[in-house]
Amino acid sequence: MPEETSGELRCDLLVFDLDGTLIDSEQDLAASVNATLAFLGREQLPPHRIAEFIGDGAAMLVRRALEATGGMDEVAFAQAIPFFLDYYRAHNLDFTYVYPGVISELRKIRAAAPSLPMAILTNKPYRPSRVICSGLGLSEFFFANYGGDSFPTKKPDPEGMQALMEEASRMLGRPVSPQRTVLVGDSHVDVATARNAGVLCLGCSYGLAPQKLREAGPDAMVDSPTKWLDALQALLP
Repeated sequence: MPEETSGELRCDLLVFDLDGTLIDSEQDLAASVNATLAFLGREQLPPHRIAEFIGDGAAMLVRRALEATGGMDEVAFAQAIPFFLDYYRAHNLDFTYVYPGVISELRKIRAAAPSLPMAILTNKPYRPSRVICSGLGLSEFFFANYGGDSFPTKKPDPEGMQALMEEASRMLGRPVSPQRTVLVGDSHVDVATARNAGVLCLGCSYGLAPQKLREAGPDAMVDSPTKWLDALQALLP
């Protein structure tokens, strides 16, 4: 029996952040950061502290961890970043999971708007992003999965959103309207990305940076993935 939907969804393009929006990756990221710090002979950090550093890509995550444990210097960073990337590549699915309700809500959105292009835009490097999405059954919903190294710039630069809007326009055979394009994310970085691209932002307060998200002021906010469709329909009447 098909899932019940709440009616039509008048959206041209729906783009999702990954960490803190679709998946809870905090434990694996924290373990990878702490393994990197141990490799450098530095103190470990509590996972909730590391969570505050997530959102601007792997390089910035490592830089912030170094700054918090004795200071950032280029020699330490040059040793840390390849170690972190190798460790995380080997352990990115140890404990990471899809938030409850994500899969069922994506299916509801697909049922409400069968031709709606959906994509992922994350500051995580694109290879682990694609491995994680494939391993957790998310890939089928998205026509594109772009990471922090897919373009010369990362979020909050609008380059990635603009590229997705161009691709979606070709898929639909008509221009995508920025007023009917929504970025779904859990951080102030996502809000700034949406603003810079001239699109709407749906904030997810259950993610990694709820306070910074609220301060950034997304166009709407939900406390569960199960509320995405209703919030989108209210945002796009």
